Amino acid sequence: MPRVLLIEDDPSVREGVELGLRRRGHEVRTAATGEAGLAALGEFRPDLLLLDLMLPGMNGVQVCRRVRETSQLPIIMLTARGDDFDVVVGLEAGADDYIVKPARTEVIEARIRAVLRRIEEPGAGRPAVEFHGELAVDRAGLTVAKNGERVALAPSELKLLLHLTAAPEQVFSRQQLLEHVWEHSFHGDARLVDACVRRLRTKIEDPGEPRYIQTLRGFGYRFGPLQ
Repeated sequence: MPRVLLIEDDPSVREGVELGLRRRGHEVRTAATGEAGLAALGEFRPDLLLLDLMLPGMNGVQVCRRVRETSQLPIIMLTARGDDFDVVVGLEAGADDYIVKPARTEVIEARIRAVLRRIEEPGAGRPAVEFHGELAVDRAGLTVAKNGERVALAPSELKLLLHLTAAPEQVFSRQQLLEHVWEHSFHGDARLVDACVRRLRTKIEDPGEPRYIQTLRGFGYRFGPLQ
């Protein structure tokens, strides 16, 4: 089972989430502050980080940015209701998903599995490596390169790119992307999609003049065609 690092300052939430995940077979390490959580990363080497947004001292957004400086570790933010502005900031900082507290353990478990799940794209017989202009997308190795240099992508960014490139020129609504990439159903949060698109664009193209990921206002997003 995936190893989970939980950074949460509320003792009751921390203990409840830890107990629930341990009962489901996860190895869990907890920390009450961002500083302590960052210190535990190297030693514990988790598969996923559950990160409270509102922490004393170094807050969750700052922790997220610090992690993203050197790692594409999957990150799920834990937020309180009403933290809408901070949620957007956290997503822009590199979080892959978020969960509103309080949340049942089965909800947290489902989100963990969704973030960590390997991609299985449609299209038998597709080449393992596809070339789209300057981009080389390796579906077998789950890597992306631009002009021969590896591009470090967070799990949500990689899953989004793989999904879009599997059907070039096809337009996907935000809700469709939420269902296929994030595995959210029933009116998911479109901010996840928009924030991920913005982050992905900064890594693979000029965000001011998108060449690969095109926005169709009122409809959604598509990949290409290249001009």
